[in-house]
Amino acid sequence: MRSSNPVFSRRGFGRDNGYAGFNTAPQAGGPAVATQANPYAQPTGNPYAQNPYAQQQQYGAPPQAPAAAGRMTIDDVVMRTGTTLGVLVVTAALAWALLPVDDANISRSYGIGIGAALIAMVLGFVQAFKRKASPALILTYAAFEGVFLGVISSVVDNRIADGAAMQAVLGTMAVFAGVLVAYKAGWIRVNRRFYGFVMAAALGFILLMAVNLLFAVIGGGDGLGFRSGALGILFGVIGIILGACFLALDFKQVEDGIAYGAPREEAWLAAFGLTLTLVWIYLEFLRLISILNSD
Repeated sequence: MRSSNPVFSRRGFGRDNGYAGFNTAPQAGGPAVATQANPYAQPTGNPYAQNPYAQQQQYGAPPQAPAAAGRMTIDDVVMRTGTTLGVLVVTAALAWALLPVDDANISRSYGIGIGAALIAMVLGFVQAFKRKASPALILTYAAFEGVFLGVISSVVDNRIADGAAMQAVLGTMAVFAGVLVAYKAGWIRVNRRFYGFVMAAALGFILLMAVNLLFAVIGGGDGLGFRSGALGILFGVIGIILGACFLALDFKQVEDGIAYGAPREEAWLAAFGLTLTLVWIYLEFLRLISILNSD
């Protein structure tokens, strides 16, 4: 399956990764070659070498690949995700403590935070378009992203809504746990229709936010009002729901990678993608809390 995250879509679990058993010749009794009636059927049952949903339609749940040395496991994903998030949390805490947001220092601290956000964005794009995971690049991204989150969280917590950062953290953890339980219980079915709906909704959401930002830059204020008042609350909730949908897509991506023997180093891409999604959800919670507490 191709995930919502550009990280997963680019290299980690794409069509032509060259993993063991990928793009092999058809076996006896295997699925037929693509026809006009079924354009998604391919000569192999491996979802990384075919349409990601065709195999699900024919056979149901993917079979588990036999254990092999050097293949990604759930422990690899958990460990690397924990490491990436750990770096992010540590740098966020340091930024909170060392970059005060009082009247005398807020301009300097906010400037550093915005600069860190821009650097993190560039590093994120570089990793997204690399053909292989770079742990150093991913951890550096997490460090700069943490600086930005530490500053912006401190600004909201100290100047807009006391306790907002902790509320946003708890909200993010609740969404993560809820989506994980719902996914494992089968309440969320990540299929072709789900993927198409989420990607269309995400594209529309991002375009609206871009237009709102453009109007804000040109005309001042909050642009079209998508980030304040009742509309801001509505779009904040939509952003959190989209983040939850991204998590479901990411869980499916990781599950398929493990089931079909993705190399162990791809666990770093899984960690990077999950971190991106969690940062999205946290920022949407923080923004929503700010709107609810603003005068």
